[in-house]
Amino acid sequence: MLNGQKIIVVMPAYNAEKTLRRTVDEIPRDVVDGILLVDDGSRDRTTELARTLGIPTFVHVRNYGYGRNQKTCYVQALSMGADVVVMLHPDYQYSPRLITAMAGLITSREFDVVLGSRILGVGALAGGMPFYKYVFNRFLTLAQNLLLRHKLSEYHTGYRAFSRQVLTELPLNENSDDFVFDNQMLAQAIYFGFRIGEISCPTKYFEDASSINFRRSVQYGLGVLATSLAFRFNKWNLWKSRIFQRDGRRLDDPSVSKDYYREAAAEPAEQEAARGE
Repeated sequence: MLNGQKIIVVMPAYNAEKTLRRTVDEIPRDVVDGILLVDDGSRDRTTELARTLGIPTFVHVRNYGYGRNQKTCYVQALSMGADVVVMLHPDYQYSPRLITAMAGLITSREFDVVLGSRILGVGALAGGMPFYKYVFNRFLTLAQNLLLRHKLSEYHTGYRAFSRQVLTELPLNENSDDFVFDNQMLAQAIYFGFRIGEISCPTKYFEDASSINFRRSVQYGLGVLATSLAFRFNKWNLWKSRIFQRDGRRLDDPSVSKDYYREAAAEPAEQEAARGE
């Protein structure tokens, strides 16, 4: 725990067998109270390795998408009684050693969301980020800072920490099941007035680290711009998007089928352990 608050690390996984052990080995166990992994229909042995490592594991019956994976992660973490949830990709691209710092900024009650920024400090290019992705990142971040009227060094990092309040109050079930979920979530946090902090995070790009291709990057970029425009139109009362409505569906919305969060392949004992029972 940090400052008496329970810290849970969630890992949305897809074909992470080659990097999972290295990632888990560097998680600071002195402050982390629990770890869970959601396998989004991997084609390798991610699930088997996670269970060998003693990690409570939930398995989607097929590949539903990165956004859906995160929704399952957060539902399970909240059921474990998490006060702070840190999302760490199991591909070893981000340093697990920063979990303590990120969670600490939330338990101090200074921030509600903390991002591990690849742009602050040495920067993403030094870590091997492809140049075209860097250019996309800077262009999209500039556009979002203008449209959202908020100042962040980047909106596209996958290393994030959230307070329980953020995860229970944002209408996350209105968001996409795909990669743009990340961006919609940040836009929602800004829209509803949550405080966002950033720390510098060195990043590593290598063959086994996960990364979306050029086509998916373009689709993601268009989704980011659409989200930012929806944010601005809502602020101007020109159009109402469900993702920015207070009565939008939250993670615990009773209208959402229990089957939406797929965990059928998790062993009963592991499900109980993940819930803290």
